[in-house]
Amino acid sequence: MAADPLDSYIDVVGKALALPIEDAWRPAVKANLEVSLRLARLVDEFPLPDETEPASVFAA
Repeated sequence: MAADPLDSYIDVVGKALALPIEDAWRPAVKANLEVSLRLARLVDEFPLPDETEPASVFAA
C-alpha cells in the first residue's frame, strides 16, 4: 500500500524545518493541512476575469 502523500509531506517539511512532530500530533497536523489545502483549492479555482486589478494599497 502506498504511503499517503500528506504523511510524506509532513515528514519532509518537519525535517526541513527541524520541527519535531510527535506521533500524537500527526492526526491534528494532517487534519489542519487538509483543511488548508481545501480552502486554497477554492481560492485557486475561483474564476477572475483578465481585466481584474489588484487591490490598491493605501498608506496613512
